[in-house]
Amino acid sequence: MTIDTSLHLAYPKVLLHDHLDGGLRPSTVVELASEFGYKGLPSTDVDDLSRWFHRGAKRNDLVLYLETFAHTVGVMQHRDAIERVAFECAQDLAADGVVYAEVRFAPELSTEAGLTLDEVTDAIMTGFRRGSAGTDLTIYAILSAMRTAARSLEIAQLAVRWRDAGVVGFDIAGAEAGYPPTRHLEAFNFVQRENFHTTIHAGEAFGLPSIWEAVQLCGAERLGHGVRIVDDITGPAGNEQLGRLAAFVRDRRIPLELCPTSNVNTGVCGSIAEHPIGMLRRLRFRVTVNTDNRLMSNTSMSKEFAQLTEAFGWGTDDFEWLSVNAMKSAFAPFPERLRIINGILKPRYALLRADQALGTAPR
Repeated sequence: MTIDTSLHLAYPKVLLHDHLDGGLRPSTVVELASEFGYKGLPSTDVDDLSRWFHRGAKRNDLVLYLETFAHTVGVMQHRDAIERVAFECAQDLAADGVVYAEVRFAPELSTEAGLTLDEVTDAIMTGFRRGSAGTDLTIYAILSAMRTAARSLEIAQLAVRWRDAGVVGFDIAGAEAGYPPTRHLEAFNFVQRENFHTTIHAGEAFGLPSIWEAVQLCGAERLGHGVRIVDDITGPAGNEQLGRLAAFVRDRRIPLELCPTSNVNTGVCGSIAEHPIGMLRRLRFRVTVNTDNRLMSNTSMSKEFAQLTEAFGWGTDDFEWLSVNAMKSAFAPFPERLRIINGILKPRYALLRADQALGTAPR
C-alpha cells in the first residue's frame, strides 16, 4: 500500500526509538556487502532486497522479525561502513522533518572484524555529526546491550564514558521473552549511580511482568514500546479501569516509546487502527510515536503520522501534542529540551495551523 506522506512531511518531529541497524538504505546494504566482502545477502538486487526485508518483518513474531538484522549488522563491521550508515541515518531523518532524534545501537554487534567498542561508538558519533551538519536535526545516540548476552555492564560503562560526546542513554534490546530486565540489574544500578539515563525495551513481546521489572527494579525512565501496558487496563471504551501498574505508569508520566507499524509487524496488533495508541492517547498516557526500524518496517515518521491520521483522524494539534510529549521525555539536557520545544516545535506548529486556516501550502 502506498502511503501519502506529503501533508505530514512539514510537521517537525521528535524521534526517541529508532535502531541504527534497522534503518539502512537497501542500496547501502548492497554496496557495503560488496565493498567489505559480506557474502550472506539473500539478494544483491536492491529492489529484491528491499522486498525481502519488508517480507521478513511481516511475520508477526518478534524473534523472526529480529532475524533480518543479521544482514544489516553483517555489513556494519568496519569503521567506514558504520560511519556511513550513521551519516545516512542523520540525513534521512533530517529529510523527513525530524528535528530531534535519539538513535540506538548495540556496539557489541559490530566487533567481529576487530573494532573495539569505543571505535564503534566513535564511528557512530562521527557519522551523526557529519550527517546532521547544516540541518535542523539534533541527533544523539543511545547505546544498547543485547539482553541475550552478558556484556551489559560493559556497555553501560561505555555509554557513561561517552556521555559528554553525544551518548545520552543506556538500553537493553533483543528477544524479550525469557530474558527479563533484572538479568542486567548490575548495569542498571551502575547507570543510576552515575546519574545517567535508562530506557528499557519492555512490554513489546512480553507483558506486564517485563514492564514491572523495568520500572520498579531497574529504574527505567522510559519504556521501549511499553504497549503491553494495555494488559492492565480493563472495561469498555470511555469507562476504562486502570490496574495498579498502568495507573503508576500514567501517574509518573513514564513515556511510552510506541512504534505502531513495527508493533503490527511483530504481531502485537492486527492493524494501525487496532493499535492501542488511540486508547492510550485518549487516557493521557505519556504517548510518543516512533519508527523502531525504518528499513524492516518500510516506514518513516511521516508515514507513521499519515497512518495515524487515517486510523484515528489525528491532525496538527495531536501531532504537536505527541511531539512535545516526546521532547519533554528526551534525554537531552533540560535547557536544550526547552529550546527545541519553544524555539522549533511550537512556532512551527503555529505556522502550520495558520497556513491550514488560510488554505495555503506549508512554509
